[in-house]
Amino acid sequence: MMKSTMTPAFTHDRPACTGILLANLGTPDAPTASALRRYLGEFLWDSRVVEIPRPVWWLILHGIILRVRPAQSARKYAAIWTPEGSPLLAISRRQAAALAARLTERCPGPVRVALGMRYGQPSIASALAELRAAGAERLLVLPLYPQYSAATTASTFDAVAAELRTWRWLPELRFIAQYHDDPGYLDALAAHIRADRAEQPGERLLFSFHGLPKRNLLAGDPYYCQCHKTARLVAERLDLAPEQWAMAFQSRFGRAEWLQPYTHALLTAWGKAGVRSVDVVCPGFAADCLETLEEIAMENRQVFLDAGGERYRYLLALNDASDHISILAGLVERHAAGWPEFSALYDSETVRVARAACADRARDMGAAT
Repeated sequence: MMKSTMTPAFTHDRPACTGILLANLGTPDAPTASALRRYLGEFLWDSRVVEIPRPVWWLILHGIILRVRPAQSARKYAAIWTPEGSPLLAISRRQAAALAARLTERCPGPVRVALGMRYGQPSIASALAELRAAGAERLLVLPLYPQYSAATTASTFDAVAAELRTWRWLPELRFIAQYHDDPGYLDALAAHIRADRAEQPGERLLFSFHGLPKRNLLAGDPYYCQCHKTARLVAERLDLAPEQWAMAFQSRFGRAEWLQPYTHALLTAWGKAGVRSVDVVCPGFAADCLETLEEIAMENRQVFLDAGGERYRYLLALNDASDHISILAGLVERHAAGWPEFSALYDSETVRVARAACADRARDMGAAT
């Protein structure tokens, strides 16, 4: 039998709220081999991320990968580390704070936002505990993955479910699985790309998405199709001709075939074919991180230049831009529709009086308040 965790003492007069869990992948605590070993050990052991039989994968992971890769990854993280620490964590914290402020302005009732990372800190469990302590009786989970994949979105659900299994009093739960074709998201992407390319656009625009093993697509994962749809709809908004843009997949790992074309291979082919300038955008990333700031902005830049290209530019993610925060707030409001805190009929004084009356009745019955 699953044992419930200790629930904070219930008080009948405490106002309820809606809790928003803003979730992303995660980051190591420091750009060091030891920190990367802990982080990669947690990340790569997730069966949603690596779908290899556990005994075989345990030997590979602990016998080879965690002996070699942490030091290599640490050097890459060191190249992008900032005074605030990990770029992903710093940006995600700003996103959470801005989203909380925006929802406070727009929602009639109390809404709380907490940041949780699937791997590393702050954890999803700690974020959920923060929301529970704030009185969240309704929970909306927003994973910052526009395109759904079992390796990212579903893994976030797994972590939320695992934590909630230990709670005695479960909140009402809703989950945003994807927003790859949300008009606001597409419009914001197009606007940012257009602004970044206004003065000197590259000959080609490349949409680069994080890769997945091809077997995930064949097993029914919709990620590949959703990436194509996002790129196509943004290209249409930018009025790009077919020969002016393309999409590819980055971050291949291991020997298995992954989704193609590969970003580095396409950039190499373009450079050798005489394409002189390229702009690259990564629409699958809601916040800049190692895969964008180091792999795309640095490694793939060198790949293109070595192949004969002359100018290469990475276009930053939406990050904590005001229009991005508005998009996230809109997603929250649509998916939380019908909950009291999002209703125009919500009245804080009425709620306060009702809660006080509830506390009085509890005292009359001899219950703790």
